[in-house]
Amino acid sequence: MASIFELLGVLLTSFLLNLIPFAGPSNLLIASNAAILMGSDAFTLGFLVALGSASAKLVHYVITYFIGGHLSENRRKRLENVSAKVGKWAFLALFIASATPVPDEPVIIPLGLMKYNPAKFCLAIFLGKISITILGAYLGQMSAGFLSSTLSQIAFITLSITLTIAITIILLKVDITKIVQKIIKTKAKQKQ
Repeated sequence: MASIFELLGVLLTSFLLNLIPFAGPSNLLIASNAAILMGSDAFTLGFLVALGSASAKLVHYVITYFIGGHLSENRRKRLENVSAKVGKWAFLALFIASATPVPDEPVIIPLGLMKYNPAKFCLAIFLGKISITILGAYLGQMSAGFLSSTLSQIAFITLSITLTIAITIILLKVDITKIVQKIIKTKAKQKQ
């Protein structure tokens, strides 16, 4: 069983890694690595990673929320128009963005500028994060049993760190906005 300091370390690590805008590693990987390296239950680790991650994203949201108050009147009116159009989909978009390994700042920043409801923001971001982190922690726990019997502890940690870095680099190299734009264009062409 992990000590309270190790669990606080998981929470703090998740928070600090997610403070890095657009470049933090996937929370699925953070949770699975925590489960691989620690002897705590998967739900607790997933919860702590989700809490740390959601707290960091709340910092991003609060910053953009207050920046939105300093925008010119014209920009504020445009944001209000956009907010009225996307408001009903904002919760779902935020949940999906936070539950996937892609950066969620492209959704968080506009919602902060539009002054999206803070309570709904917190709920959507936490539910998305916890859905992916608990899955990651359980996957890490399952693979820990398998891999620990075949690899030494040092090799296991090295493999874990290497995979985390490799997947993070791949996620940074893939331009998600271009992929989404291609999907939207394809759907628009299909409707015509």
